[in-house]
Amino acid sequence: MTTQVSVQNTSSVRSAKQPKASLPLQIWLVTWRNLVTIFRTPVALFPPLAISIFFLVIYESTLGGAAAFIPNLSGNSYLGFILPLSIVSSSLSGAGIAAQNMVRDIESGYFDKLLLTPISRAALLLGPILAGALILGIQASIVVGVALIMGLESATGFAGLLLVVGLAILLGTGFAGFTVSAALGSGSAAATQGASFIFFPLTFLTASFVPLELLDGWLKTAAKLNPITYVLEAMRATLNTGWDNTLIWQGVLACLLLGGAMFALAIYALRVRTRRS
Repeated sequence: MTTQVSVQNTSSVRSAKQPKASLPLQIWLVTWRNLVTIFRTPVALFPPLAISIFFLVIYESTLGGAAAFIPNLSGNSYLGFILPLSIVSSSLSGAGIAAQNMVRDIESGYFDKLLLTPISRAALLLGPILAGALILGIQASIVVGVALIMGLESATGFAGLLLVVGLAILLGTGFAGFTVSAALGSGSAAATQGASFIFFPLTFLTASFVPLELLDGWLKTAAKLNPITYVLEAMRATLNTGWDNTLIWQGVLACLLLGGAMFALAIYALRVRTRRS
C-alpha cells in the first residue's frame, strides 16, 4: 500500500515538473510536423503548381493582346490582371495536401491516440491548416516569380508582391480548413482530395477574365456574393493600379470570414468524429 502511494506521489511530482506546453508552442509543433511530412514527398507539390503556371502562360498568350480593347482595363497589364486567378487556382488545387496527412493519421490510428493526450484540440486543427496555408504561400511565390520572368511590373513594387502572397496565404487557410473538415468527416483520402474541387467552380462565378463592371445579370450578383471576388480585386488593384486601402481591406475581410467559417466547420467535424469514437 505504501509503495502504491509512493508511486502515485512520484507520478504527481513528475507531472508537476512537466507543465503542459503553451498553445502557441503546440500549434507550432503540429504545424512543423505537417510541414516535415509534406516535404518528405515534394512530388505532391508539383501538379497544382504546374497547372497554375500552365494556365498563367496560356491566358497571357491568348488574351494578353486583347487587354487594350477591354474597357476598364486598357492601359493596365493583363498579366497583372490574370495572375491572381492563377494564384487562386493554385490554392484550390493544393488545398488538400496538408489534409492528406490527417487522413493518414486517422487511418493509422495515430490521430485517435493524439486525442487521448493533453494536446489542445485547436492545435490539432490549426496545425494542418497553417501548414497547408504556408505551402500555398510558397506556391504563390513561385507563380509570382514566373510572372516576373514573363514581364510583370507591379504598380506597388516588391511590397505589393508581398501583399499578394500574404492574401494567398490568408485565402489558403480557408481552403485548407475545408479540406481538414472533409478529412475529419470522411477519413478517406479520395473524399478529401475530391472536396478540394468543390471550391473550384467559385473561380468561375467571379470576374475571372474581365473586370467586375463588365459582368451582368445573375453572374454579377453571384460574383458580388463570392468572397474570392474581393480577394481578386484587391490583388489586381495592387498589381495594376496601386494601393487601394478599401479594396485591400475588403479582400482581407473576405479571407478572414472564409477562414473563420471553415475553422468553425472543422471544429464541428472534430466533435462529430469524437462522438463517433
